[in-house]
Amino acid sequence: SMLRDLSELMKEATKEVHEQAENTPFMKNFQKGQVSLHEFKMVTASLYFIYSALEEEIEHNKNNPVYAPVYFPSELHRKAALEKDLEYFYGSNWKEEIPCPEATQKYVERLHYVGRKHPELLVAHAYTRYLGDLSGGQVLKKIAQKALQLPSTGEGLAFFTFDGVSNATKFKQLYRSRMNALEMDVATKKRVLEEAKKAFLLNIQVFEALQELVSESQENGHPVQLKAELRTRNANKSYEHGPVPGKERERTNTRQTETLSNTPLIRWILALSFLVTTVAVGLFAM
Repeated sequence: SMLRDLSELMKEATKEVHEQAENTPFMKNFQKGQVSLHEFKMVTASLYFIYSALEEEIEHNKNNPVYAPVYFPSELHRKAALEKDLEYFYGSNWKEEIPCPEATQKYVERLHYVGRKHPELLVAHAYTRYLGDLSGGQVLKKIAQKALQLPSTGEGLAFFTFDGVSNATKFKQLYRSRMNALEMDVATKKRVLEEAKKAFLLNIQVFEALQELVSESQENGHPVQLKAELRTRNANKSYEHGPVPGKERERTNTRQTETLSNTPLIRWILALSFLVTTVAVGLFAM
């Protein structure tokens, strides 16, 4: 069975952990409509740290034969797009505002370890993230735009915009064929599959950490559904910045509450996942 294509093996190997990701309390809350723009912003922040680490290691290994065949920076890399989104949501000082929970930092550390010590495993993280996010495509972009009431000009949606990919279906076919052609023995292939499962587990831990932040806010008597600034050029009203969890949580008691419980947003979060990209479910649409 290990002689089958790596992409097929990866999808099969991660089926169980993918289901676990869908059933975390954080994801279940999304299904119940218990989601706010504040929570969405926290997920976006976590994705920024994750992609920053992933793409740093990809650059280190872009000429390494264990990764070079699937090096598509202009088509896939998301760090710059996430920076645009975070500036839109948090303002020019977004780097000082965004939170990085311990679980997200653990994910980041794993990416750096893999990239520098076992670069042959990097393909597991890249495939899981990029093709999952790309599979959402323009559908996710439109759903998020409507659910979050974002401007039609595209602000806050750069993460979903793959300007370098004109045909997502054909590109994914190309990517899979390149990945399947990577030279690796059976033992290495097994390690890659295990790393793909680890990637999902790391994402589950990110979800759980975000849920804990929400629960802590509730226990401390602070509102969870928080108003956040949306600097839309086509809107006449302005909003306050959403508070940052952790050290900034004490500010949340002065904020107004705003619930975004639209069904489209629930579907969007579930599709994004490994949201977290927003994040795990996309893998199975590949």
